[in-house]
Amino acid sequence: MTFKSGIATLTGKTSYFILSKFFNGVVEFNLLCSFIIDPDILKSLGKDYELIVVTGTNGKTLTTSLINKMLIQKYDDVLTNPTGSNMIQGIVTSFVTHHKKSKKPLAVLEVDEANVPIICKYIKPKYFVLTNIFRDQMDRYGEIYTTYQKILDGIKLAPDATIIANGDAAIFASKELPNKVINYGFSDKGHENEDFKAPTNTDGVLCPRCNHIMHYHMISYANLGSYFCPNCNFKRGQLKYQVTDISTLLPNKTEFEIDGNKFTMNIGGKYNVYNALAAYAIASEMGIGVEQIRKAFAYDEKVFGRQETITVDDKDVNIILVKNPVGLNQVIETVLSDQEPYSLAFLLNANYADGIDTSWIWDANFEDFDYDKLPLVITGGKRVKDVTYRFKIAGLNMDKNIETVEIEDFVKQIPKIPTKKIYVLATYTAMLGLRKVLGDQGYIKQK
Repeated sequence: MTFKSGIATLTGKTSYFILSKFFNGVVEFNLLCSFIIDPDILKSLGKDYELIVVTGTNGKTLTTSLINKMLIQKYDDVLTNPTGSNMIQGIVTSFVTHHKKSKKPLAVLEVDEANVPIICKYIKPKYFVLTNIFRDQMDRYGEIYTTYQKILDGIKLAPDATIIANGDAAIFASKELPNKVINYGFSDKGHENEDFKAPTNTDGVLCPRCNHIMHYHMISYANLGSYFCPNCNFKRGQLKYQVTDISTLLPNKTEFEIDGNKFTMNIGGKYNVYNALAAYAIASEMGIGVEQIRKAFAYDEKVFGRQETITVDDKDVNIILVKNPVGLNQVIETVLSDQEPYSLAFLLNANYADGIDTSWIWDANFEDFDYDKLPLVITGGKRVKDVTYRFKIAGLNMDKNIETVEIEDFVKQIPKIPTKKIYVLATYTAMLGLRKVLGDQGYIKQK
């Protein structure tokens, strides 16, 4: 470590301690300052680590958490970023605050797509885990192809790394790479002879080789599945790891099989089965056994802001992060599978970390909610008028709606809701704000 890096590291650790202990804020900004003062601080801090980068549009946080739970059963020194703080300042924070216990620790890091090349400039990953690419934060990323290019710019800096990719996402097979690539996905057994197109308005269904519309033998959701091009024979590659069955799919329980091995998770959603499969794939590559993986899946701790249930007085508040149409549609499908009564809330912000363009809510299936059964829908956030109007157009009787702009006002409404359970769909900064208010009021235990 250079003298400059040493000073930057000491400054970062000192500011982190003071600000987190006494002021509870702006910690990451100070760690970003450390990076600006000396970008090589990341190279110095990360040089001894074997790095696993988890990136893609949806599922990064849960996938990272599951991988961490699996690896800590075999390795005694694993660094991660559990809150989903995945840009450069969050990554630097993770390294600065980690106390190494071994000469060759592991780092399992969720990394924002645009930050992959920044990280890879200083630390060369051993593995990349790629979840999916969907339209998300168009103001930051543009179309899916530009998003993937940002990831590729990082991968090109680490040609010796192994890529663990979602083989059901055609975009990950669109470029030839020197890296070793291992694919995971959903089995299409029994559907091999089917031939159909994705639903209208599905993104990412043009063949990356000839621009013909791709066909499918099987679709799990959105554009993910067993794809093939009838024009040029581009098709899904061989899968090393496969989901072979999903027997139970409820909001708080999923039972599924990977390669014939049965697993249970205390979380719902088909999209989360993909996250589990990605974690299974990388863990298997690193020598983690099936029983250790099963234990990690059964671990009953909800991930930060991702189907995290918090008790507020006598109410169960289930917080679910939403940020783009495909992810929101999967969340809606998951919520609709709940057979018990529930209320609904949607907190919409449009800060930089959320994406400042909120037009994406019009591409999501708000019309699928059963508004006759919903007793109450609370809307909130800085763009409350946008999301309230979206519910109105979708068919909500506005007599069932309460608008709240400030998070504190929303929290005051929770004890008054007519059901024991409420699903709170929230964009990233709204989710952080809600957790902070609930923490300040003692509903979340501070770690």
